[in-house]
Order: sequence, then structure tokens, then C-alpha cells
Amino acid sequence: MRKQIAAANWKMNLTKPQAEQLLNMLLDQAPELTGSQEVVLAVPFPYLMWVMERISGRSGYRVAAQNCHHKVAGAFTGEVSAPMLASLGVSDCVLGHSERREYQQESDSLLAEKVDRCLEVGLRPIFCCGEPLSIREAEGQNDHVGGQIRAGLFHLTADAITKVVIAYEPIWAIGTGRTASADQAQEMHAHIRSVLADQYGDVVAASISILYGGSVKASNATELFGLPDVDGGLVGGASLQADEFVQIIRSLA
Repeated sequence: MRKQIAAANWKMNLTKPQAEQLLNMLLDQAPELTGSQEVVLAVPFPYLMWVMERISGRSGYRVAAQNCHHKVAGAFTGEVSAPMLASLGVSDCVLGHSERREYQQESDSLLAEKVDRCLEVGLRPIFCCGEPLSIREAEGQNDHVGGQIRAGLFHLTADAITKVVIAYEPIWAIGTGRTASADQAQEMHAHIRSVLADQYGDVVAASISILYGGSVKASNATELFGLPDVDGGLVGGASLQADEFVQIIRSLA
């Protein structure tokens, strides 16, 4: 059974006192997880060690970095490598988030390198993909997202790709006033799974968790997570509100 995952992406938010308040409230209210459920907290680099200490001993809770560098080491001032993260005990790393693809011009080939660096040291990549509004309006979303997955992941063996989580972000539905319907979410998740199946077979494709990252909230999480090919969510703004994120966790299948 593939994992059902509620992943919180704090992005570049919260001072340490604010983060402490949020995490205290979250851990006080959060439910026990079943063996097939996980909560991943993708927090800013300065908070990684502290959050790992706070969730120590909590079954199913993991900590993710929000990025890593594509080289193992070197003269890259201000960057953080996958081996550094692994040496701290970090378990996951978000790669290719739409904001980094846009603002840092991260390419598919660069992300393929980052995927390799993570897997080499045992970090689980949470590989993001998704289309902007112009692509959606031109009905090119399937080719666009399929291309991102092929370029970023299809150099991996079948065994290696089972260690990757995929997160689909409909960029056109984030902060634009537009909303992706449940049907649109399921359609894309099913397409992603079919792209994986074409390359690796149905068994491998069925084992990979695919998360939805299009403005997940407590009000829509149950419907989204109940869809056949949606295995949870990569949650942005709602993860900064303890009550909201607790309800999202409770909505996991």
C-alpha cells in the first residue's frame, strides 16, 4: 500500500517564536497515524534540527528540507548539499517546487542531478511538477507535466523511482482566484501514474505516492484525498495554521 502523506511546506515563513507556537499547537492536536500515513514538515533550513528533535519518537512524522544543491560539495557559498542534510538526519527533500522553477530558473536537467544527490545519501525526494495557466489554457498540461517527469526522473531505475514521492502543483490554481476541481486533480494524477506505468510498469506506478499541491485546505482535503490517484497533499498556506493542518492530516485516506 502506498503512503498517504500530508506534507507541510512552510516556505520562507515564521520567526522562531512563531514556529514554536505553531509546532506546539500542531503536536498537541495532531492525531495518531496509521502505518500507511505520514506527516512531512518541510521547514526552513535554520529550523531543521529543532523540528527533528521535537518530532523524535512520533511514528510517521518526518522532516524535509525545502531544497538542496546539485553538487556534493564545493565553493558554493550559501548553498546546502544533500550529504549535509543526510548527516543531520533529515529524511526528505522537496525538489523542483514551482517557485524555484520560476524564481531560480531551475531546469529539468538540474533537478535530475538533485534527485540523484538525494538518493545517493538516502534522502527521499519530493519531486514537484505542474503547469502554468498558459499551458492549461492551451490544453497542453499532460504533455508539459509528463515532460517534466520524464526529464527529471526517467533516468532512474525502477527500484530507485519507488523511493521518490511526486507532488503535482497546478500553478494556475495557486493564488490566482481559480480553483482546480476534484475531477481535474484526479485526471492529472491518473495521467502521471500512466506516464510512470508506461516506463516502469503498473506495479511500480501503483506503488508511488502522488500528492496534490493546489491550495489544499481543510474544506477540500477530504474530497481530494478520497480520489483514487491522490495520495495526500503538499500544503502551503494552510500548513501555517495548526487547526487547518490538523484537519488536513485527519483527512488522509
